[in-house]
Amino acid sequence: MIVDIHTHPPKHRELPPGAEPELNDKWRPDRPVNVTTTWQDYFAGQEPAQVSVVFGIALSPGGPPYPADPDWSEGNINDAVAEFAAAHPGRLIGFAAVHPFDPDCLDELERCRVDLGMQGVKLGANYQNFDPLEPRALAIYDYAQRHGLPIMLHQGTSPVQDAPIRYAHPLVVDEIAMRYPELRMIMAHLGHPWQVETCVVVRKHPNVYTDLSANFYRPFSFWEQMVKAAEWNVLDKILFGSDWPITEVGESIERLRAVNDIVEGTRLPRVDPDAIEAIIERDSLGLLGLSAGAGGER
Repeated sequence: MIVDIHTHPPKHRELPPGAEPELNDKWRPDRPVNVTTTWQDYFAGQEPAQVSVVFGIALSPGGPPYPADPDWSEGNINDAVAEFAAAHPGRLIGFAAVHPFDPDCLDELERCRVDLGMQGVKLGANYQNFDPLEPRALAIYDYAQRHGLPIMLHQGTSPVQDAPIRYAHPLVVDEIAMRYPELRMIMAHLGHPWQVETCVVVRKHPNVYTDLSANFYRPFSFWEQMVKAAEWNVLDKILFGSDWPITEVGESIERLRAVNDIVEGTRLPRVDPDAIEAIIERDSLGLLGLSAGAGGER
């Protein structure tokens, strides 16, 4: 079964009358990304995945309003993601988005877990501008560990100018994992451009994984990081993810299977094709303790 562990929700159920696609060219070097997306766009871009994890991000304490049509949920971003997931039971798994500076952060986590049936947490310390080792962030990790909620962490760089990159360096996760050894964490994007640092962290900690989302469109770096992951013997800790709408599942699989093309005709090392297929079919749900279609208290 193909599981996309890393997706963002669409903005609209359906495009408003007269709406035009909004293209953003800062996320990929090879083509602009359409960010005016609908539910239909989401599932078209998810083929052939059978289960997808979806989450927003709480950019400010309390979470921003969800940028959608009036007919979408008017609550915070967790209400919108929960509504989307509930409309597609067994197909989508929602993760909660919280900000550690929100005084009601832990209450919101409890609501997301118990009332909304969300099964994990999404944090992006650089986008949210918080120190991942400060006490309010530690409280989130403690809650997640106690309740078996995996945490998806944005790792690595970003083109967003006011997002401090230092907060998303992979070695920070080493510090978190030493304090919370039972907490399952996913280091997004193989921590690009610090892929080796990501490899040594996931090698060290049994409950820390990484995903390869949004990497293939830098083909030399992609090949290099997969070879390094093989050399560090952590290919089995890599989960499949797309980072939709930045990339689609189909193109992510196609480019993963073509990872060795760039060294064709050379004596440079290759990534084992069997290991590539194993990543595509990895049981991410089992590794992270997730259940398709599950809801309610965990």
